[in-house]
Amino acid sequence: MRKFLVVLDDSRECLNAMRFAAMRAAKTGGGVEIISIIPPDEFNHWIGVGEVMREEARERIEVHFEVFAKWMRDRQGVDPELVIREGEAVDEIMAQIRDDPEIGVLVLGAGTDKKGPGPLVTQLSRNSGGLPVPITIVPGNLSKERLEAIT
Repeated sequence: MRKFLVVLDDSRECLNAMRFAAMRAAKTGGGVEIISIIPPDEFNHWIGVGEVMREEARERIEVHFEVFAKWMRDRQGVDPELVIREGEAVDEIMAQIRDDPEIGVLVLGAGTDKKGPGPLVTQLSRNSGGLPVPITIVPGNLSKERLEAIT
């Protein structure tokens, strides 16, 4: 089964990327894999404190994931998988694509502010010629209705 890999983070554009991935998976018989990356610098504390912070970060990610997963199951009939990795975002996304041969498309949300589309879109699109899968970049300001029409 072909999977759409989509990044779960705190960005506003993440929502449209999630919607797009779920709608495309539902219409093509594919799956959705949601990846969330915990940055390494978040745990540069004493060992015990770092472990507590790591566990709290995982719990926040799982709660956030469940919101999207419920919507995907209820509205699109898609049951997503969650992958949590620790490290640099681009490196971990690339590692996940290499580790899971069923991933067929990377879906990213593009920011709408004047700073540009966001660091992930910028970094990954620069190297897109060497990626093992295509990237779909979903504009962060598309309406739900437009997303439905496109998918």
